[in-house]
Amino acid sequence: MTVITSEAHMQPVKVLDIPVNCTSMEEALDKIATFVTSGEKHHVITADSSMAVMSRQDAQLRDIIEAASLVTPDSVGILWAAHRLNPAMQARVSGVELVEELCKYSPIQGFSLYFLGASPGIAQLACEKMAERYPGAKMAGAHHGFFTENDLPQVIQTINDAKPDILCVAMGIPRQEKWIAANKHLIDASVFIGVGGTFDVLSGTVKRAPKLFQRLKLEWLWRVLANPKKIGKVMMLPKFVWMVVNSTDDGRSR
Repeated sequence: MTVITSEAHMQPVKVLDIPVNCTSMEEALDKIATFVTSGEKHHVITADSSMAVMSRQDAQLRDIIEAASLVTPDSVGILWAAHRLNPAMQARVSGVELVEELCKYSPIQGFSLYFLGASPGIAQLACEKMAERYPGAKMAGAHHGFFTENDLPQVIQTINDAKPDILCVAMGIPRQEKWIAANKHLIDASVFIGVGGTFDVLSGTVKRAPKLFQRLKLEWLWRVLANPKKIGKVMMLPKFVWMVVNSTDDGRSR
C-alpha cells in the first residue's frame, strides 16, 4: 500500500491546546510505514476526548502529546472539535481500527508488531486472533501489562529479543503514554502506539459496538451499557464539549 500524503494536509489543528493531525486511516498507515524505515523512534498517539481533558491538568501528558510524531483523532468528540477548525478533518482514526489495519498490512509492508499490556492472556489471544485473521501477519509476540518495576528489565529484554518494528502498549490513558515516553529509548522498536482497550476487542473478550451504534456515532453509549465502570470516562465528554465551545477560535482555552 502506497499513499501519497501531503505534509500540508497532515498539519495539526489544536484541540484544547493539543495537536491533532488531519489524517485519514490510509494516510496514517502510510506515515507509520515511513516511521518504521526511518531509523528513528516515533510515538503515535490516538487522542480521544478524555485525553484532551486530562492534558489540561497534566503538563507531562500535554508535553508528550506535543512531542508525538503523529496524533490521530480517535473519538467522535475530537473529530467534531477538530472539524470546527479544519473542515478537511473528516476521518476518525481509532486505536482499535489502526492496530487491526497494521496487522492486515503487516504481510504487505513487512513490519512486525508486539502487543504489550492488558490482563494476562489477553494480549497473546489478540495476537493469535490477528494471525488467524490475516495470514502472514508478523506478530512478534505479546506480554501482559501486570508487571512490576522489578520485572521491567526482563520485560524489555523479552520485547527486544522479539525484534518488533511496532510496539502497541495497552495500559490506559495516561499511563501508556507516560510509559512509552519513559522507556522507548530502551526498546529496539521504531514505532510506539498507546492503544487503550484495543487488545480486549481484538481478542474477542469485549465486543465492539454494533454497526448501528457505530453509524450513529454512539459507541460511547454502547461501552457504558456493556461496562458501567466506564461511566467516569464517558462523563468527561460533556466537560470536553463545554471546554471546546468556550475555547478561542484557534482551539486554545480562554
